[in-house]
Amino acid sequence: MKKVLFKGCGTAIATPFDDKGVNVKEFEKLIEFQIQNDVDSIIVCGTTGEATTMSQQEKDDAIKCAIRTSNGRVPIIVGTGSNSTSQAIQNSKHAKDLGADGILVVTPYYNKCTQKGLIDHFTKIAESVYPLPVIMYSVPSRTGVNILPKTCYELSKVENIVAIKEASGNLSQIAEIAQLCGDNLNIYSGNDDQILPILSVGGIGVVSVLSNIFPKETHNMVTEFLSGNIEEAKNLQLKYIPFIKALFSEVNPIPVKAALNLIGYNFGIPRLPLTPISEENLKIIENELKILQ
Repeated sequence: MKKVLFKGCGTAIATPFDDKGVNVKEFEKLIEFQIQNDVDSIIVCGTTGEATTMSQQEKDDAIKCAIRTSNGRVPIIVGTGSNSTSQAIQNSKHAKDLGADGILVVTPYYNKCTQKGLIDHFTKIAESVYPLPVIMYSVPSRTGVNILPKTCYELSKVENIVAIKEASGNLSQIAEIAQLCGDNLNIYSGNDDQILPILSVGGIGVVSVLSNIFPKETHNMVTEFLSGNIEEAKNLQLKYIPFIKALFSEVNPIPVKAALNLIGYNFGIPRLPLTPISEENLKIIENELKILQ
């Protein structure tokens, strides 16, 4: 059985920017809010964190802030993916040196490599940071590349490739991954609206955008299910579906940064090419928050 980095809710945390770079004080506040409200892990420098528009210094500031603030209370997982294998290896080694508990590696985008290319890519990255745990990240809607079940099976043979964040939206595919890989590959939902369906075929948690705003509730959704309280878990999943829909009314993390601002944080606006949320969708988020709070 593979190492379990976390069970439950890992927050794919947003990054607050100011005119100097990462707003570290505001970032500390959100991280502390997450930990105090029972999240099981924090993922920095991922899609929601806008890593693709961050300088190396800004990434270092965010990673160091998360590790320092957590102080070992929850695992800190760092997004290190790139469409260049050598760059991803460099990123991953650097995250390991900074003290990351694990890394999240997205499929190489734009290049659109073959499944053999994916096997070689993830294997070389994992070998470069052994024994640091590696979570693969499959999100074909963004990258144009899908990690197929048989490819997951081959990669599950690599000792420190411990999990996959599955955001394909294809439940049949996710069930096949679970069937092929068994305990050799942990599965995390990459979509907040599919937490329970993925748990039902053997998933152990979620890498969540929703938990930026509702960490305790997202954690509870998973833990209730894993504890056998299926009805309670189902009710939580369904309760938050309208807000989840609002959180993805525009490209992530545009809506979640707006929601963070609405609940009292100063997370600013996304960096170009992402733009501020439309007035129409902002009102929807505001209304959904009023219903839930």
